[in-house]
Amino acid sequence: MTTSTGTALAPLPAHRKSSARVALFDLPEASAQLVSECFRQIGIDTVPIAREQADRLHREKFEACVLLLGEEAGSIIELARSSASNSRIVIYGLGGTAQDAMRYSKLCLNAVFHEPLERSAAMKLVRSTRMLVFHEFRRYVRVPVMTEVGIVMSNGGRMTATSQEISSGGMSLKGNQVPEQGSLVEVSFSLLTLPRVWVRGHVTWKKSNKSFGIRFDSTDERRQRVKEWIVKYMDA
Repeated sequence: MTTSTGTALAPLPAHRKSSARVALFDLPEASAQLVSECFRQIGIDTVPIAREQADRLHREKFEACVLLLGEEAGSIIELARSSASNSRIVIYGLGGTAQDAMRYSKLCLNAVFHEPLERSAAMKLVRSTRMLVFHEFRRYVRVPVMTEVGIVMSNGGRMTATSQEISSGGMSLKGNQVPEQGSLVEVSFSLLTLPRVWVRGHVTWKKSNKSFGIRFDSTDERRQRVKEWIVKYMDA
C-alpha cells in the first residue's frame, strides 16, 4: 500500500448537499474519525453507531456502512440487508484478512479499507466508490464488489482470485497467481442474488501488484446473466 506523510486531506471541489448517510458501525475512534473525514470531503454524512444500537441498521435508511471484518461481521451485514430500504446498502469492510473478506463475499461486500489506515489510500477508495453511495448507477457502470472467483485456464489449470470491480463486459481481479495476458479463461462466481455463473473470457491486462482484468467473451450468452444482475442492482 502506498504511504503518505501528509497530515491533511487536500480540499476537493464543493459538492451539492447530499442526503446520503454512511453508518460507521462500532469503529475504533481513530478509524472512525479518519473515515468520516474522507466521506465528508465528498459531501457524504457519517453516523457513528455503537454495537448496542445495531438495530438502527434495520430501522433506518443508510446508503452505506463501514464495519470491522471479523467473526460477527456477517450477522451485522445480514441485519442491514434484511431491511427493505437497505437491501442494496454499500458495505465497506475495515481491516480483517483476505479470508475474512471471502467469508462474506456472498453477502456482497463491496470494498475494504485496509489496516493500518492511511489517508491517501482511504480517500482513493472513497472517491472510487462515491457514485455507488450516491446511487448514481447509470454513470457508474463498474460495480465495486468482492467475491471469490474460480478461474479455469485453457490447459485445464485452475486458480482462485478476488474480484475488485465487475461490469457487464468484464471484471478486474487480484490474486496470488496471475494468468498470462491474452490467455483464454473461464471464470465462475456468485453474488448476493446471482447464483454461480460461468463465463468465458480472456485476460486483457495485468499489473505488478497481481491485479488483472478479464474481458468477457461477447459470444458467450451466459454473460447476459451478469448484465441482468447489474441492471437489477442499479434499479433497486
